[in-house]
Amino acid sequence: MNDAPMAAAALAGVPAGIQAQGVWTGRRQLFVRFAGEAETATMYTSAALVRELEKQLTRSAFHSICIGGRDPLANLTFLLMALDAMQPPVPMMLDTDGQRPEALALLAPHLDLAQVTVEFVGPDAMVTHALETVVAAAAAGCAHALVLCPRDDTSDGLVLRTIEKTHNASNETQVVIHPPVQGGEQLMLDRRWASLLDQAMAMHADTRLVLRIPPPAGLR
Repeated sequence: MNDAPMAAAALAGVPAGIQAQGVWTGRRQLFVRFAGEAETATMYTSAALVRELEKQLTRSAFHSICIGGRDPLANLTFLLMALDAMQPPVPMMLDTDGQRPEALALLAPHLDLAQVTVEFVGPDAMVTHALETVVAAAAAGCAHALVLCPRDDTSDGLVLRTIEKTHNASNETQVVIHPPVQGGEQLMLDRRWASLLDQAMAMHADTRLVLRIPPPAGLR
């Protein structure tokens, strides 16, 4: 493999773990995690990332690779250089908040799944950009998913409107709803979630309700 040209990015690591949320919840993945502001970061060149991925993939079994962490598409050049230099033997997934739809369109040829996560915090424009990213993935012919993580104060109406807009954007979208639950000896969901799923599926058939896997076992 030729190490030049190279780009560099700050990663929180390349850990192995279990996917906490979304379409591949519960799958064992190798994570390429871009570092957040408060996280300890290590600088990787694109060539160094390729070497690390190839090393770990030969040592253990993984369902897929997940590119995630803080704003991964802000490092588009780094990702393109790394993925152009390797042919991973497992599927490649991106987990993003959807704020860079134009970058997703460029990365899509390397992806088996583009997963857009909506946390329902911040301005309404966040949801708009997320839907634009879904459209970009669909236009690129890449399998795509919208993961909705409503908070305790998120109305059912907002969730349903988001699902309706998603269906209008691409009826091929896999929609996953993760209800907020409190940890403890028993996890309980009230009937609200059964009713919400009923209404959601009337708008978009490929909608499911899934519990997240909490850390430290669950990663994203």
